[in-house]
Amino acid sequence: MNLAPDFSYESAALIRGHLRIAGVDEVGRGPLAGPVTAAAVVLDPARIPEGLNDSKKLSAARRDALFDEILATAQVAVAHATVEEIDTHNILRASHIAMLRAVALLDLAPDHLLIDGNLLPQGCVLSAEAVIKGDGKCLSIAAASIVAKVTRDRLMVDLAQQHPGYGWERNAGYPSKSHISALQDLGVTPHHRRSFKPVHNILCPQKL
Repeated sequence: MNLAPDFSYESAALIRGHLRIAGVDEVGRGPLAGPVTAAAVVLDPARIPEGLNDSKKLSAARRDALFDEILATAQVAVAHATVEEIDTHNILRASHIAMLRAVALLDLAPDHLLIDGNLLPQGCVLSAEAVIKGDGKCLSIAAASIVAKVTRDRLMVDLAQQHPGYGWERNAGYPSKSHISALQDLGVTPHHRRSFKPVHNILCPQKL
């Protein structure tokens, strides 16, 4: 049983003849507010930062430090899918839209993708494989999870300054008790996902 991600998925792809392998992950499926954010990372095998892991297993300080190391040593791109896109499609489809956007923004196009999850994004035309719980298995996906998490958390801190009271600088838009309470007291902002039940129920209360 692996306790930390390794380079085995990338090595296998290299053996098959792929040259540029990107790990892809997203953050922000569960929040009630804010976009879903994806990152694509092509690691340099000779300069892999030490300590890469699933972003959820790292402290905020460690994520920040690794974020800087990843940007200094790897090819990185980040993209978002908006609240409107989440509400129009669904959160899974929006997550995949963000992933494909991140891949498209890489300076040099990859020739193989390692994508966190059990499904490949609809419309993906590149060679790709889905890796279930990949952020805990695959170094490239772990790096992408860190970049996406740090980027989105910082975005939510910025949005918290524009919409104080919801605690987004602490909860990143996730449905904490204080966030739910603020929704009920302060109402729904343009950054809230109207298709998510707690927000929908405030906008469209059930009549008894």
